[in-house]
Amino acid sequence: MDPEPTKTFEDLEAWKSGREFRIFVFRNILPILTKAREYDLGDQLKRSSRSVTHNIAEGHGRFHFLDNYRFCSQARGSLNEVLDQIITCHDDSLISNDLYESGRDHFNKTLRILNGYMSWLKRSAQQQAPKKPLN
Repeated sequence: MDPEPTKTFEDLEAWKSGREFRIFVFRNILPILTKAREYDLGDQLKRSSRSVTHNIAEGHGRFHFLDNYRFCSQARGSLNEVLDQIITCHDDSLISNDLYESGRDHFNKTLRILNGYMSWLKRSAQQQAPKKPLN
């Protein structure tokens, strides 16, 4: 997924996509929730959308494939939580169909990239694992 060595988490496509998704949420959905006085839902959406990139960044800082994978798994959980909250906003008629579809598109893109990165981490960990001798 990431053929060139990355210098910082900011170089990761998964982090970049998660950031775009977070910015989409902050600029397009949170103002609507504030206006509708949906403070609890807005707060939860804010925290979960931030958690996606926070976990990717923290995992990258671990410098160990399996630790990184675990943090990416947490990021994927947060990503799904964001989608569920966007669905809730749509079900409660707080956001338009177009905004809902845009949110799903951002989710799908980020999920695809994150899953690819996680597959790369898993393969890299397996390649790095010591081989057991055959008896």
